[in-house]
Amino acid sequence: MVAAAAEDARGAAARLEAIWQRGGAAQWLLRPLALLHATLVGLRRGLYRAGLLRREHLPVPVIVVGNRVAGGAGKTPVTIALVEALRAAGRRPGIVSRGHGRSDLAALHEVQPQDPAATCGDEPLLMRRRTGAPVVVGRDRAAAARQLLARHPDTDVIVCDDGLQHLRLARDIEIVVFDERGAGNGWLLPAGPLREPVDAPPAGRVQLAVHNTGSAEPAPGLPPGERLQRRLGAPVALADWWAGVPDRPGEAAWAALRGRRLLASAGTGQPARFFDALRAQGLDLDTLALDDHHGHATLPWPATATEVLVTEKDAVKLDPARLAAERPGLRIHVVPLVLQLPPGLISTVLQALAAR
Repeated sequence: MVAAAAEDARGAAARLEAIWQRGGAAQWLLRPLALLHATLVGLRRGLYRAGLLRREHLPVPVIVVGNRVAGGAGKTPVTIALVEALRAAGRRPGIVSRGHGRSDLAALHEVQPQDPAATCGDEPLLMRRRTGAPVVVGRDRAAAARQLLARHPDTDVIVCDDGLQHLRLARDIEIVVFDERGAGNGWLLPAGPLREPVDAPPAGRVQLAVHNTGSAEPAPGLPPGERLQRRLGAPVALADWWAGVPDRPGEAAWAALRGRRLLASAGTGQPARFFDALRAQGLDLDTLALDDHHGHATLPWPATATEVLVTEKDAVKLDPARLAAERPGLRIHVVPLVLQLPPGLISTVLQALAAR
C-alpha cells in the first residue's frame, strides 16, 4: 500500500514535471497564475529593497544556500560540503533551517545527533550528524539564528539551508544551486518550476551559482557558475552508520555487493539520480522511489527484499533496533552522497567573509 501510494505520488509529480519541461495545453492554462506569482514575487522583493519590509541583520556574516527551482537540486549536500569547508578553513559555522516535515514548524529547536527526525526534520538531523556543527530549526530563520548565536557564542558565520526566498534574513552571500533540470520552461510556478525568476538580483553582497549536474553540461540560460563534483561514499551497515563506525574502503564495499539481489530505495527529490549512481558502481538493482521526505512510519519495502540500499536522508528515519524487531534478517546499507566544492568557490566565499 505504501509503495502504491508512493508510485501514485511519483506519477503525479512526473506529469507536472513534464508540463514544466515540455509545455502543452496545461501550461498555457496555468500561465495567468504564473504571471500573478511573478508580480507578487517582484513586489515583495521591491518592498524589501525600499526598506518598507524590514530585514533582520545578525552580528555575524550569513550565507544562504538555496535554489530557484522547485524540488531537490542538492541544497542540503551543498550546505554540508560548505560547512565542512568552512571548518577546515578555521571558521566556526552554525546552521539554521526550516526543518521540513517536523511535527511543530513554528517552534525553535536545537538539533541533537540522536533526535527523532519528526522532531527536527530529516535534513537538519543529517546536517547535524554529518558536520558536527550546531543546527537550529525554525520557520523564522532569523529567530533560529539568534537562538543559535545565544547558545553558541563562538559561532562566527551562519549558514542558512534553503533560505533563498526568506528575504527577512539579511545575508552577505547567496549560493544558488541548479541541477540537470536547469530552469525548465522558464516560467514561475505553477506553469513552470521556478520559485522566482532565474536572473533574480542578489539580496546580499555576493551571489554565486553552482551547478550540481554531475558530468552533464549545465542547461542553457542559467547564470554562469562552477560545477560541483559528486560521488557516492562507500555503503555502510545501518547500525554502523548510526554508531559512527568508519567506512570500509570504497571498492571493497562495492565489490561485496555486486552480484547480489538488491533493492534501492530513496525518499528524495530526485531518486533516479541515486539509482543511476548505484548502477554506475556495477550493481544490479530493483528500485523503489518514495515521495520526498518520506517518513518511514511504515516500512515500505516488499517482504521479499533481503538487502536494501538507502540514502542518508532516509537513514536518519530508520532506527536499527526497530528494523531488527520488525524485519529480522533484513540488511540495510546506507550510501552517503559526497559533494566536492570547487576551490574557486571556497576561495570566493572566504574572501567575501573576510571583507565584511
